Amino acid sequence: QVQLVESAGGLVQAGGSLRLSCAASGRTFSSYALGWFRQAPGKEREFVASISRSGGSTYYADSVKGRFTISRDNAKNTVFLQLNSLKPEDTAVYYCAADPEFQLYVVLQTWANIDYWGQGTQVTVSS
Repeated sequence: QVQLVESAGGLVQAGGSLRLSCAASGRTFSSYALGWFRQAPGKEREFVASISRSGGSTYYADSVKGRFTISRDNAKNTVFLQLNSLKPEDTAVYYCAADPEFQLYVVLQTWANIDYWGQGTQVTVSS
């Protein structure tokens, strides 16, 4: 069992930056690939970024590539999402997620079987 708790998001002006973190419980953190999703009002949840168990492999949605960076610290059971050059369209609730097969789901573009989700944190970007 893994519990994921995201840090508080926030309100930031367009062009600004924000760093989200997600702390995981459990002693098997390094066994899980991790990722971030987001859901804007009236829209479906969408994939943002993922990172492999070792941190050596990452994937990004085209909409955030070059602006967002995912990283992890296995010693601290934490995954991070650095959000730079924020745009109003980045406004959403951001969720972290964990699953041993996460990277496979990224390839298949299917998320229904992801094991664990955080509760979500609001990020609002003002224009």
